[in-house]
Amino acid sequence: MKVRGKVVVVTGASSGIGRATARAFASAGASVVLTARRAEALEQAVRECEKAGGRALAVPADTTDAQAVQLVARRAAERFGRIDVWVNCAAVGVFGPFGEVPLADIRRVLDVNVMGYVHGARAALPYLRQQGQGVLVNVSSIVGGAAPPYAHAYTMSKFAVRALSGSLRAELALEGARKIRVCTVMPATIDTPFFQHSADYTGRRVVAMPPVYTPERVARAIVNLVRVPRREVVVGPLGRFLVAQSKVLPGLTERMMAVQTDRSQLSRTEPQQDTPGTLYDPEPGTGSVGGGWGGRRRTAVRRAATAAALAGTAAGVRRALR
Repeated sequence: MKVRGKVVVVTGASSGIGRATARAFASAGASVVLTARRAEALEQAVRECEKAGGRALAVPADTTDAQAVQLVARRAAERFGRIDVWVNCAAVGVFGPFGEVPLADIRRVLDVNVMGYVHGARAALPYLRQQGQGVLVNVSSIVGGAAPPYAHAYTMSKFAVRALSGSLRAELALEGARKIRVCTVMPATIDTPFFQHSADYTGRRVVAMPPVYTPERVARAIVNLVRVPRREVVVGPLGRFLVAQSKVLPGLTERMMAVQTDRSQLSRTEPQQDTPGTLYDPEPGTGSVGGGWGGRRRTAVRRAATAAALAGTAAGVRRALR
């Protein structure tokens, strides 16, 4: 499917991956409908999309409200005539020992990250079925394939997203709807405000566990899925390694994730008071794509190191051949 001229709905579009994805589709010539809880941030994101060359519309909504999500779909169809692509990206998180995280917070994460995707899929699929084609993209995570400690609700939700995608693919296959594709994206650690926004009951500040990749990298992967749909795409080399390793050596992967999370995702020097983050109320302001975790800089460093390693290898080969 060509992206130019298509109508794309993106949930969670006020910040992070969702906002980067909306901009990427706009840059590719798509008309974009952005939804999230923060009206002010959405309006800023709309201006960014229009500056990038696409048409854009903001429709504020909480994805846990099924009727509100249906309204987003109706507004998209009324404004642009149809829906070609729907990207479920809205997500929240909570970190903490299993017995200390409030049950209400666990329910809220599952409501946003699972039922929000259910509401999005139920809003989008009637339009895709009516047209006989289209793409539904569900953004999961590498923790949907390799479970870490202290993020039980978020991890459960991301496994559930993969299950939802697979079940929908099977159902559409039985219907013979071959031109309606359901794709899952599994990002590794991404430089977004997610970690600052998450609820935290660990007593330690939650930080982005390296290596950190840019949200634009995920956005490009999502846009490319519309061009060439695939069942699942893992974004980030380490993410691909972890997901593959968890299938072959699940016990070892769990132990590695436990140690890595304790050492690299929970600060050893910065304490944190218990906070519900943005689970129930969005952060005010215009929002942002990046979270200040140095994803772009770290990517540049990794590329330079890789180039240097390849150059060294090539030099060694040349010397051996002399």
